[in-house]
Amino acid sequence: MTAKHSLSFENTEIAFRHSSNTDLKRAYWLFKIINVNFLVKVGPPITNFAVKIGLPIKGLIKATIFKHFCGGETIRECEKTIKSLETGGVGTILDYSIEGEDDEKVFDETCEEIIRTIKRAAKDKAIPITVFKVTGVGRFGLLEKLDAKATLTDAEQQEWQKVQERVLAICEKAHSVNVPVMIDAEETWIQDTIDLLALNMMRKFNKEKAIVYNTYQLYRHDKLTSIMDDNEVAVKEKFILGAKLVRGAYMEKERKRAEERGYPSPIQPTKEASDKDFNLALEYCIDNIKSVAFVAGTHNEDSCRLLTELLDKKKIDHKNPHVYFAQLLGMSDNLSFNLADADYNVAKYVPYGPIKAVLPYLFRRAQENTAIAGQMSRELGLIVKEKERRKL
Repeated sequence: MTAKHSLSFENTEIAFRHSSNTDLKRAYWLFKIINVNFLVKVGPPITNFAVKIGLPIKGLIKATIFKHFCGGETIRECEKTIKSLETGGVGTILDYSIEGEDDEKVFDETCEEIIRTIKRAAKDKAIPITVFKVTGVGRFGLLEKLDAKATLTDAEQQEWQKVQERVLAICEKAHSVNVPVMIDAEETWIQDTIDLLALNMMRKFNKEKAIVYNTYQLYRHDKLTSIMDDNEVAVKEKFILGAKLVRGAYMEKERKRAEERGYPSPIQPTKEASDKDFNLALEYCIDNIKSVAFVAGTHNEDSCRLLTELLDKKKIDHKNPHVYFAQLLGMSDNLSFNLADADYNVAKYVPYGPIKAVLPYLFRRAQENTAIAGQMSRELGLIVKEKERRKL
């Protein structure tokens, strides 16, 4: 299947078709503020303090940054976003964005909520994939201990048993209703445990099709090898490898910890090295398309273009269920909507949850965006271009 017309990431009419003039105006001011590094640094502590002491700041957050980057506080509140994305041919990945909790009751509730997102996706092609974080259903410190191969106490053994049961319940549900679920990547010092869990879930549920996906952060210098190794295991044991490819989200934190503790940084030496591995991973997945189903989670135009060219070169249908593009809600609409318009599988991460709980996610987004050279100027430039086009 070929595109309706040649693919251009500059087409702002397609990119912002779903955005009203008010939406564009809000986005313009939001990205202008995010562009100011100083505000991104001082904003989080001030906001957290204001929320803590009960200042009426929630309404302001909900009407601005939250409205732009999140679907709502509940699945029901996300319905409008799901519909809006669907009109542009873009799917929704409901992402319940609660993190960093340490309470068994919260872990159980989060597990139930993730299962609700899977049930919501089951009857709707507008929600093609779901996602969760292992730290949403288990304590970070416990995973850290497991990764360090430390001996667990009896209580911790039971706690670990519960974490595994929650992960199993989520993947079991996904399998029973035929909805793929991605397991997000996290910090390197808990990632081995997550990788092991993910691979075990794939062994169990990916026999017929890719239901469980693990995430590979290619800003790590060892992750291209991981994908190849895992695919070898999958081929040998006759299951499909589900792989979400991203560049990565914890760079500053990773480098700082490596430096403080005196071990070699797990992060690539340069951005070029990350880009190179990401693109090589795309090529590898396309070359192994029968045994690998993958989601290219990227805001990088060159990587998106490369993937479209690889599909055409190998004569792979744009709608092949083993290939998805994914971006975050509120960002890179020029990629998502133009790719969807050219008949590729595209989905947006739509984070949701109580405002207070989603704040860490929102701040990380803002910080990541200022860290990506030129990303904000690019977003602003496209918004300005579309505003001008509408004036004419």
